Amino acid sequence: MSIDPRVALEAFTAALEEHLAAASARRGPGDPAVEAAFFAVADAFEVYDDSLYEAYGEVTGLGVLDEDSDDDEEEDVDDEEDLEILQ
Repeated sequence: MSIDPRVALEAFTAALEEHLAAASARRGPGDPAVEAAFFAVADAFEVYDDSLYEAYGEVTGLGVLDEDSDDDEEEDVDDEEDLEILQ
């Protein structure tokens, strides 16, 4: 089932608005409303990116960080350094 990218974009934008509202009303570290809004943004973004790809064969070039992203970032830095040497 494909989702229209425009509909997915609207949901993504709404999730960003909700995240801003939750962040501005934050009640301290680990506020569950901010955490829930964060995950809603991540989910809405993935739906948008997938729908964009399905409809047009395009992606945003952005990605959602996960818990393992620290390891991936270290590998990316090494890869970028290798590319600089090759250029």
